[in-house]
Amino acid sequence: MKRILTYGTFDLLHYGHINLLRRAKELGDYLIVGLSTDEFNAVKHKEAYHSYENRKLILEAIRYVDEVIPEKDWDQKVSDVKNNDVDVFVMGDDWKGKFDFLKDYCEVVYLPRTVGISTTKIKHDLFSVKNG
Repeated sequence: MKRILTYGTFDLLHYGHINLLRRAKELGDYLIVGLSTDEFNAVKHKEAYHSYENRKLILEAIRYVDEVIPEKDWDQKVSDVKNNDVDVFVMGDDWKGKFDFLKDYCEVVYLPRTVGISTTKIKHDLFSVKNG
């Protein structure tokens, strides 16, 4: 069984997220999603609309996702890869090169982002409507 791992906040879920999860799952048999906790998002100066528990519930309902684990800090990736017998680590290509250190432990794949959509764009569009 080929095990895949990706990470993210997955707030304001959109079709770009679904494309990433689908393409990641296509690389193997079992997809693990490391989901940023609310506390870790605070460290990253990021605030999610949905709580960790609600984002986890949403992700677990997606057919491509087999397991959701908490992402609590930047440094856990090596231990997550080892502890979960991960074969392929996947991230969007906006992170290209940032996780190459994991190549000592598994294959690293950077997938192209879905053009025309992002959580940042959704927040910007909603803010524009609210203040327009």
